[in-house]
Amino acid sequence: MSLDIEELNLDIEELLSDSDEEDFQQLMTIYINFKNNGFLKKKPRLQRISKLTGHQYIQHSLDTIHRHFRRVLYAISSLSKHLIIPPPFDEAPPEIKNNPRYYPIFKDCIGAIDGTHVSARVPQDQQIPYRGKKVAPTMNVMCACSFDMKFTFVMVGWEGTANDSRIFWETITNIEQTKFPMPPRRKYYLIDSGYTNMPGFLSPYRGERYHLRDYRGTTSPQGPEEIFNYTHSSLRNVIERCFGVLKARFPILRDMPQYDLKRQKYIILSCCVVHNFIKMCKDGDPLFIHYADENVELEDEGILNGSEELATPSVSQNKLRRMGKFRDRLAKRLWERQTSQ
Repeated sequence: MSLDIEELNLDIEELLSDSDEEDFQQLMTIYINFKNNGFLKKKPRLQRISKLTGHQYIQHSLDTIHRHFRRVLYAISSLSKHLIIPPPFDEAPPEIKNNPRYYPIFKDCIGAIDGTHVSARVPQDQQIPYRGKKVAPTMNVMCACSFDMKFTFVMVGWEGTANDSRIFWETITNIEQTKFPMPPRRKYYLIDSGYTNMPGFLSPYRGERYHLRDYRGTTSPQGPEEIFNYTHSSLRNVIERCFGVLKARFPILRDMPQYDLKRQKYIILSCCVVHNFIKMCKDGDPLFIHYADENVELEDEGILNGSEELATPSVSQNKLRRMGKFRDRLAKRLWERQTSQ
């Protein structure tokens, strides 16, 4: 289900050495204009293209555009090895360390994990596995992110009907293939209630209010379990805000063109690579600023209500109990801090 970036065997400098940034942008502009105006399924007329894209583009054939698009797509995808990487795990993330709301209680947290559904174009006779939470076919994409809103892991390719916890379990039990950055001892990712609370992965209490919108306009968190869930949700929703930025920046993820499934996977991965690159290199990006607010309105992905069956992990009951007690200790500390103020 994962993409093997090594199979691309691409040399980025070789691929892009004959195109400067302006040429690069022109090729993408040509392609997008053709795609948006329906010219990729028929031979374009020279005059119509001129009106849509400008005279400087009319000398390019669709074969040339497709070829360059593939080269650009695979080149960007291969950069995931350098740009979609975990942060150092030896220190608390600054977004936690510098926020007394989370520090020191969540000092060992290293990121957040969740899944999101992305538009998929699938042949009619293969659509059933892809019709999950959405009416249209989708792929279920599992991601991890750091608290500075960069993706640290991306798993693409699963069908829309695939259970989030199944994707998660397959990912963390096939490390050699997926390259998932497992947390060091005593460190953990934040996960939602669709996953199992176990060593390295801290989930909220099920059966209690959790999502931030559950607390808006109502009573404040009541008791240790609710204050834990509220704080957990406030910190974990960084992954949901990452998805918000990603889909707002790349409309193609909401309406995928008619590519084969393999290329669709590379498009999703490439969008995540560019997301990280912008976050690293462009201060003041409007989308990142907008989604920095934890109270921003987010897309409803279909919240787990407790009826969806969890994939059963091969973790000993002793380890599960220890992680449950660890969560209880965090909840108790949060509640004691709350009631002492």
